[in-house]
Amino acid sequence: MNTIRVMTYQVDGCCGRDGRIDAQRVLEVIANGAADLVALQGVDGERTDQGRWFGEQLGMSCHMRPSRCGNAFLSYLPLRGVRDFDLGGGGVCQRADLEIDGKRVHLFNVALKQNPLLRRLQISRLLGPDLLGSRDLVCPTMVLGDYADFWWGPGNLNLAMALRQAPRPLWHATYPAFFPLFGQDRAYLRGEVKIVESSVMRQRPARQASSHLPMILTIQVNDPRKYLRQQEPGRRRLTLPASEPICS
Repeated sequence: MNTIRVMTYQVDGCCGRDGRIDAQRVLEVIANGAADLVALQGVDGERTDQGRWFGEQLGMSCHMRPSRCGNAFLSYLPLRGVRDFDLGGGGVCQRADLEIDGKRVHLFNVALKQNPLLRRLQISRLLGPDLLGSRDLVCPTMVLGDYADFWWGPGNLNLAMALRQAPRPLWHATYPAFFPLFGQDRAYLRGEVKIVESSVMRQRPARQASSHLPMILTIQVNDPRKYLRQQEPGRRRLTLPASEPICS
């Protein structure tokens, strides 16, 4: 597998432009995107368990901690080490490791808040030692989600210094969905991962289903190294020649 399709989508509790909560509309948008991996934000995981339902309908694995409103990964590919982090002020981050043909990509699914002071705090924690500043991140990295900014807001400079922004289509606005003006939904990269193609779904169903439009990125991992997962203690361990690194 040389490339995979990744979608980032703020579903806003599946509340559409008409104020009606309709998970079926969001499901159809996700299905039309035909992504291998979907990073969702604003999923209702407490009352209706929307994430699990999406996974069942699409035949994808769902990774989500039950909560009133949170992030979720839907995936046809193996995801490991999925964890949730509180960024403070209502900001959340979900971390996972994606395995692609023996290669590994660190994934971060983020949802920030629009308040400038809160965003600054949340970005600082995102870049801190527990997440993007961790020494454990030795593989290519992708950070995607809803950054909740209208213009160049506080903390964006720090993001730009620590990561490189993924290429986007010429007209990349995703919010508000019915008349998009702001590119709040995007991705950042680090290491040997490349964006081959990017697009924003602008069809009428997407404009009606949520307050945000979904963005789709086709990514390619160019890291020549191969990584093997370390086995848990007590199980048989896989070994590699010393010339090839192991990514934990």
